[in-house]
Amino acid sequence: MSFTLDPKTAISDPHGITWGMHPISWRNDDIPEVGAWNTLEDMLLDLADTGFRGTECAGFFPPQEEVKASADARGIKIVAQWFSSFIVRDGVDAVIPEFRKTCAYLQYLGATRVVVSEQTGSVQGDRELCIFTNKPVLQEDEWQVLADGLNTLGDIAHEYGLELVYHHHLGTVIQTKDETVRLMEMTDPDKVSLLFDTGHAYVGEGSVMPLLTECIDRIKHVHFKDVRPEKMEESRQEERSFLDSFLHGMFTVPGDGCIDFTEPYAFLVDHGYNGWILVEAEQDPAVANPLEYARKARSYVEGTLLAK
Repeated sequence: MSFTLDPKTAISDPHGITWGMHPISWRNDDIPEVGAWNTLEDMLLDLADTGFRGTECAGFFPPQEEVKASADARGIKIVAQWFSSFIVRDGVDAVIPEFRKTCAYLQYLGATRVVVSEQTGSVQGDRELCIFTNKPVLQEDEWQVLADGLNTLGDIAHEYGLELVYHHHLGTVIQTKDETVRLMEMTDPDKVSLLFDTGHAYVGEGSVMPLLTECIDRIKHVHFKDVRPEKMEESRQEERSFLDSFLHGMFTVPGDGCIDFTEPYAFLVDHGYNGWILVEAEQDPAVANPLEYARKARSYVEGTLLAK
């Protein structure tokens, strides 16, 4: 095992894209007992061993000084962190104090992105509600509230040297392609960008390319997540929640599901994208060993995407 990332053996993308892997493969913040045995050190060692250059923050991380020291020692870059906003429910002024704390934390760690998702009405964490039939919807007068609030947060993010990237997400008010496009049209491109997630696009729309092609000029962060179609259909038939759907195997790493990533990857490259792509797959680490799946993902990235 490599205890520190070796730049010579890390994933090297000829198009300038940097590859990382999201911590959700090791541990899940929404269900603390899932992966509870995995530590920050476990994750960093696996990332260094498999050649992924970066990751995002998670709720199980220790104090910021320990995070920075450990990540620096392993040669792993901290890229971003999720922030749950409640702009529509509470107003942006109520959101700002916690948002500033998150931005200050990310600035300390040397991150460049803050991932924002509006959680007003969200059902993604409710295990009693089917993710396929219980989607919240913004009222007409709430659209401008959200857009203006995100513009405000985008300004604040810039104070800390960060880009605000909005995460379209199953079970939230911004899930579909049309909702995502509308939000991008209503927000300032200098203040609000998009995190493009293949898994959420596929489950929500049945395809990844329509959203990607519509919003390519706004994308500044990417998650590559694959889908097992038989598990998706099973979860739909069983009317499972988002959390129970992933616990039953709906998501996996690229190359292990049904999405052909060659098309979105080529489209990103052709349009000059040279930021981060993070492999992400909400899975139960007791079933899907994170190190094993990190190796699977690297094999697919290098053997299929970078080999073209």
